[in-house]
Amino acid sequence: MRKTFETEIQQLKDDMLLLGSMVEHSILHSVEALKKRDLEASRRIYAMDSQVNAKRFAIEEQVMIAIATQQPMAHDLRLLASILEVSGELERMGDYAKGIAAVNIRMGEQPLLKPLIDIPRMAQKGADMLHRALTAFVNEDAEAARLIPQEDDEVDELYTQVYRELMTFVMADAKSIERANWLLWVAHNLERVADRVTNICERTIFIVTGEIKEIDSSDDESKK
Repeated sequence: MRKTFETEIQQLKDDMLLLGSMVEHSILHSVEALKKRDLEASRRIYAMDSQVNAKRFAIEEQVMIAIATQQPMAHDLRLLASILEVSGELERMGDYAKGIAAVNIRMGEQPLLKPLIDIPRMAQKGADMLHRALTAFVNEDAEAARLIPQEDDEVDELYTQVYRELMTFVMADAKSIERANWLLWVAHNLERVADRVTNICERTIFIVTGEIKEIDSSDDESKK
């Protein structure tokens, strides 16, 4: 019975990594499609969101079956509850990528207000943080989970840079406000991806320690 349960847990972890890979792909390619103004690629990413949602619901169903049939206690119950939580976080990140794809589609034939430099950096950083956070999650590596959120500051700094740069365009030409807002929305979605990575890390620590504690990246030693 225990061996069967361990197999189910491993399958759930594998499915979480697959869902995470789908979301990483959507995040990176949604920004790449925007950068290239590739509307067809954005339509594919937009449509792929239904696959992300379906995978999330399949994971949730597996978790509920495991809880009902295996009656897990302590650590195992924390793990299953956290898988439910993290699958929801991943689905929301998929929504952010879908939103970026929607921006590109809605812009139509309008050119980008400016070449994309910091926005692709935000996407790359967020996807990298997500990949490592999920690795820490499935390996139950609390130490790695504590360190990753400190990198959120880098994403925040890039967002601030994007915001300031876009505002200079708006101040120079008020007619550019719509195109500036499109890019600001994209940057906002990417900033939120990094925030949700922190939530995943908090769940990893919860699995290992049994304590739910909010991680504040501003608490690291370098800022004291």
